[in-house]
Amino acid sequence: MQAPMKAAILIDGGYLRVRTRKAGLVYDPELIEKVAIACLDATTETLHRVLYYDCAPYTGSHRQPVSGTLTSWTGNDQWLVDLSCKDYFAVRRGVLKFRGYKLKRIPYQPMRALVDSDFEPVFEQKGVDMRIGLDIATMSDEGIVDRVILVTGDTDCIPAMKHARKAGLQVVLVDFLNSNLAQELLPHTDVRRAVAWPTP
Repeated sequence: MQAPMKAAILIDGGYLRVRTRKAGLVYDPELIEKVAIACLDATTETLHRVLYYDCAPYTGSHRQPVSGTLTSWTGNDQWLVDLSCKDYFAVRRGVLKFRGYKLKRIPYQPMRALVDSDFEPVFEQKGVDMRIGLDIATMSDEGIVDRVILVTGDTDCIPAMKHARKAGLQVVLVDFLNSNLAQELLPHTDVRRAVAWPTP
């Protein structure tokens, strides 16, 4: 009988958040834990660790684009702390950067003068892709696991996926219902695994 393969699950929080909200689910540590468990094939794999990558909510103040009124955002990262305390979970934090404002509707039809409510803030994650790549490279080079199970749709992960396969690891890409995976990821994947959303 073949021994179970040791697997690490790597979850891109930004990607998973978008997918769960489109599925009409509440995004919280309990759901993230259920998703991680659903991604593992318990008959052939044993869990080494779940690595979760995300940014804490933005905290800072910036002026509105039209009125110049100062607006503040205050974020609470307790949910990330709670997630990091779950069994087998480790949280890798990037940084959320403010990148200005963009029009909600493009092209804009100038029926009236622009107001602040015509705009929405733009935030960008920094450091998440790099941390995913570094962890995959470390696991590949040190032989920590046999498989990496990826919950992501980001093509920036392709170099790390290539590196893992060259090092002898198997790469499993999670495919949720109607997830519209980037086709560029598939040639660098050993297994495309369909995973159903956990029931509430």
